[in-house]
Order: sequence, then structure tokens, then C-alpha cells
Amino acid sequence: MSGTLYVVATPIGNLGDLTQRARDVLGSSHAIYAEDTRMTRKLLDLVHVQAPPLFSMHEHSSSSAIEGALERLRRGEDIALVSDAGTPLVSDPGAPLVRAARAEGHAVRPVPGASAVIAALSATALGDGRFRFLAFLPREGPERRDAIALCAETEETVVLYEAPHRLAATLRELAEAMGAREAVVLRELTKLHEEQLSGTLTELAALEREWMGEIVIVLAPWDAKGRAAIVTDEALDARIDALYTQGERAKRISELLAAWSGRPKRELYERVVGRKPR
Repeated sequence: MSGTLYVVATPIGNLGDLTQRARDVLGSSHAIYAEDTRMTRKLLDLVHVQAPPLFSMHEHSSSSAIEGALERLRRGEDIALVSDAGTPLVSDPGAPLVRAARAEGHAVRPVPGASAVIAALSATALGDGRFRFLAFLPREGPERRDAIALCAETEETVVLYEAPHRLAATLRELAEAMGAREAVVLRELTKLHEEQLSGTLTELAALEREWMGEIVIVLAPWDAKGRAAIVTDEALDARIDALYTQGERAKRISELLAAWSGRPKRELYERVVGRKPR
């Protein structure tokens, strides 16, 4: 009698990217659990799918909301999980429901479709198929600095999401850590005003423009270990002096230099402290 939980991908922009299987599943499910029921109802109206009952399932959903979905599965009903755009759980909510359904032994079936990560990778051809997806970077503090350093330490392709109002600052910080790394900024994928801009992170960070829409950043493969061999002591000292002039503290300077040069952070911290202005 157990029902099936369908994890359904929806378009990231172009409505034509909704698959026929997704239409069939959404139209035949006993209920749909959505990140935002208003967005999902609008989508179903636009693609002429008769909507079953819609319920909220977002990152702040209570355990009672998950229990309600599980009770439907126990009664043998099929339910669908969708996010506002793209594939659920790929930087979107829904994981607690999927985990709970699997734990009870209910069938969980993916209904593949649009994904901004895969779309960006296919359009840029950066790398050899290996990539690290970091979704949205933390907004501030040591968590953000650690995430930027992780980008610099990652030698395979890196894919990031970013909000338009934070993109300029993110590009500047990425350029500080690895300015020569090739990258592509993809805006409004599959939509009317889709745009792709390529260059080094330094070049992209220097762009003076207003950013709008949904953003994906793809960083090309990067020889992080090789950087340590080509960054000279003289170049390190010049950058240390410049960062002190900008008012940065020793710990922050060593973090930036570790990401930029590939050298160990502890070794760099001693060098940075030794050059601190008196």
C-alpha cells in the first residue's frame, strides 16, 4: 500500500524544459509539496496541468508538515516534491522529507530535468567532468573566508550560485585569492535575457555594471599546488606589504596568501607577522 515520493525537476526559466514525464507525475499525484505553493501554482497554470492539493515544504517546515506527507505515503498515495526552480535538494529544500521517506521504506523516484549546475557546466565546457559544487557561499565571517579558500584549493572545476546584489563583492574576493583563474559568469540561464561573460576573475571583478537575475559562477580547473612553485618570496612580500597598507590584519593576510599562493597557512602567518609594520 505504500505510496511513492517523486522528486520532480521544474524549469529554471524556459517553460519548455518541463518534461512530459514531469507533467504526468505532477498531474497524477495525490498532493504536491512545494518550496513556495504560489510559485508552483503559477507554473502549473502556465503549463496547463490540473493541480492536486498543494502544501508547503521549505527549509523552515515543521516536523508536522513532514509527518503529514509521510501519512499520505503510508495510505498508498503518491506525492511529488518540487522546488521553485530546477532540481529539488540541489541547493534547495526537501532533504528532511526525502530522508524520512527512505527511512520508512517508501519508494523515492527522481523525475530528472533542469538543473542550473548542469546547464552551466554544459555551456562552459570548463574541465573534464570532475567538479565541486559549493552552492551559495556564506555571507560573511570566517565561514565565508574558509569557503573562498576552499575554492582556491580546489583544482577541479568549481560551480557557485550567487545573488545579484552580492556578485560584485564575491568576484572581488575570488579575484583576491586567485585572480588569474579563468571563470564564466552565467546570468538568467534559459531565460529571455540569458548572458554569459568569460575572463579571468580579475577581469570579471573589474566590470562596472549592475547585475540582475539568477547567477551561476563557474571557475575553471586550477593548478593550486603548482602556484606554490611559481609564487616567489619577493611576490609574497610585496603582497603582504600591500595588504597591510589596506588595513588587513595578519590572520586575514595569511588566509588570502594561502589561497593565492598554495603555500601552507601556518608558514605564511609567520612570514606575515615578521613583516608587520612597527
